[in-house]
Amino acid sequence: MPNHDIFGLAAVTPLVLVKQMARHIRPKVMAKLEYLNPACSHDYRVASALITDAEERNQIHPGMTLVDWTFGNSGIALAMAGVRRGYKLLLAAPDKISREKQEVLRALGAELVITPSDALPGEPRSCMNVAESLVKSISNAFFTGMYNNPVSIKVHSEATGSEIFRQTDGKVTHVFVSMVSGAMASGLGRYLKEKNPKISIIGVESQGSVYESLLNDATPGSPVFTELEEIGSMQQSSLWDPSVIDDVIQVSDYDAFNCGRELLRAEAVFAGGASGAVMSAALQAGEGYGEDDCVVVVMNDFGGYYLSKMYNDEWMRKRGFYRKAKSALEQITAEDILQLKVRRDLIFAYPENTLAEVFEMMKQNDVSQLPIVSYNAPIGSISENKILSILIENDEAMNSKVVGFMEQPFSVCKPEATISELSDKLQQSASGVLISMSDGKLQLLTKSDLIDALTHK
Repeated sequence: MPNHDIFGLAAVTPLVLVKQMARHIRPKVMAKLEYLNPACSHDYRVASALITDAEERNQIHPGMTLVDWTFGNSGIALAMAGVRRGYKLLLAAPDKISREKQEVLRALGAELVITPSDALPGEPRSCMNVAESLVKSISNAFFTGMYNNPVSIKVHSEATGSEIFRQTDGKVTHVFVSMVSGAMASGLGRYLKEKNPKISIIGVESQGSVYESLLNDATPGSPVFTELEEIGSMQQSSLWDPSVIDDVIQVSDYDAFNCGRELLRAEAVFAGGASGAVMSAALQAGEGYGEDDCVVVVMNDFGGYYLSKMYNDEWMRKRGFYRKAKSALEQITAEDILQLKVRRDLIFAYPENTLAEVFEMMKQNDVSQLPIVSYNAPIGSISENKILSILIENDEAMNSKVVGFMEQPFSVCKPEATISELSDKLQQSASGVLISMSDGKLQLLTKSDLIDALTHK
């Protein structure tokens, strides 16, 4: 059936599994792609509801001018919802917002007043104060206050929170969400906590934002300039609800932008810097979670709005954020290579085994070398060549314990070790590299295993 109202779309955004970037941690990580809706941000859910609410209260009517301040996404959603209903849009925005957002806003017919990004809350030149001054000086104008309107809490509780619960079949254990006003975190937090109080809600913000200090010390931190958009705040919002927030994590511009860029290359998730910050926080925190945990990471901004910034190598270099992307080869890990092999328990010898026993193990398992393990730790190795040289000198040595003839132990790497790291280790020890798995067991990789992985055999 056709839908005649773009804001009438159900807009259930996808929840996709993060595979490559989360391969080194135990929990399942899911990305909630909030940017895949008509307004390309989570603000799509709020803008139309806010205008409808104000109309029902007889606060606004078509022909009026809607005024607000914005980091871009909220303004785009408000313009899409408002212009088509007959409203004019006047928005104050900090000068750090991307060129792409400014062009989209103007294309939508919104009028922009650009303010300095370093202006602190309360200063007349800050975008918040400029917006409030504009609405007082213009007749027939209404301040929508998207960042402080309680309608946002209701929308994110009834829509975002309930979607996450349904899409995970109620198995969600942790939700990571960016914070500007705290409306999305507070709204979905209220819904999910009612469903299951054990679900953890983790807010993510830029360095220098106020919420981490508010949560931990009940006092706001000192604001610091950041290049990130759509995340962080220099002052507390009235929508901030610490009763449903379990933790707040701050992420640097460097980590946020580079994680966002890797999301596109590794997962085909075309998200912005705020989403990169949230994913970076989730992957780091996820190292301490278990296999039964289900982590949902809310991707709230669209990467296409940052082509002139975080996706521009020159811009990244000038600001000291640039990190060379991993090549396809560098992304292959020991765990990836082991998945290509027919897995079997590691064949190894104990120090008390005799050379005869060790050689028989080699023949039965068609291997030419064995690690020697004690208390699940590799302490040495032995090879056919070594046994041959021993017998040439002493043909009665076969009944001697192998511990007296051990060679150097194999190198040990973690499952996330890259193929380049493995290759370097194999240059030092041509026999093999042991991989220490999360269950405490060891697996062996050889040069032929690496060659098979590179040739996709």
